[in-house]
Amino acid sequence: MHTVPAVASVPLPVEPAVPGEPSTQAVIAWYDAHARDLPWRRPGTTPWEVLVSEVMSQQTPVARVIPAWQEWMRRWPGPAELAQAPTAEVLRVWGRLGYPRRALRLIECARSVVEQHDGVLPDDLDALLALPGVGEYTAGAVLAFAHGRRALVLDTNVRRVLARAVGGQALPAPNLNRAERERALHLLPADDATAAHWSVAVMELGALVCTAREPDCTACPWRGDCAWLAAGRPVDVHAGRRRTQAWHGTDRQARGLVMARLREAVDGRPVEAGELVACAARAGSRASGAGAPDPDQPGRALTTLLVDGLIATDDDGAIYRLP
Repeated sequence: MHTVPAVASVPLPVEPAVPGEPSTQAVIAWYDAHARDLPWRRPGTTPWEVLVSEVMSQQTPVARVIPAWQEWMRRWPGPAELAQAPTAEVLRVWGRLGYPRRALRLIECARSVVEQHDGVLPDDLDALLALPGVGEYTAGAVLAFAHGRRALVLDTNVRRVLARAVGGQALPAPNLNRAERERALHLLPADDATAAHWSVAVMELGALVCTAREPDCTACPWRGDCAWLAAGRPVDVHAGRRRTQAWHGTDRQARGLVMARLREAVDGRPVEAGELVACAARAGSRASGAGAPDPDQPGRALTTLLVDGLIATDDDGAIYRLP
């Protein structure tokens, strides 16, 4: 989540284009010709369905999100249905999307929508931001993609495109800063419909063409004015500040192995702690190039999952189940 202040989704004056800025219509035309047919982009998709898709898509490949989203919406098409869903079943459907706390936040969000907004997802920025698990990006995405409004939508893909095309950098800084926000707002078209179209177009450009590792500059509608391309595609100046997203041998992997075992338990039956400890220990044994496995990792995985509300025990830790 971003820590900078939110900006209201109201039209702001946009300065005339200057060298290095794209043709808005060129980027939008590229999107219209190349956009993926994602189920949550189809006509009739509700704002709630858009919100769920955005939460699921954070740090997760779209190919994994599509079947999970479709099954989720089949079971719980709106906030009222999700608010009453058993937590264990929600976590089972969440499956391998990763970061399962997002599923718990969606349940909390649904309950807040039911209790505070009569089951209808609000279309006001401040009201959206007040919902559990909804940050500036998700709120902006709902306003732009569900309501066609002018709103700031800065995900990893958009930040990367703007950092390269306008800033001349290989990748944006690790953390969103005020200069990035001002640059994005300056480029955002003034009218609602064009701004919403632009936002999804730039996001898709980052997902399909201006990718992190192998950008296809020859296919980019912005290539004629791209500052990074004009500078000879310089290297990432922020490389030393970035954290690598390790997996093998980490606590995240250990937690994931425990969750996987509990999700597959027949009829949701509890699983003995010893079996779950053995599952978590496989994370350390699979770590490549690492030293001896951390003997405390399995216990730590169970403890943190319990604290996060992702697992439960009824007998002080002899057996565990999904909550």
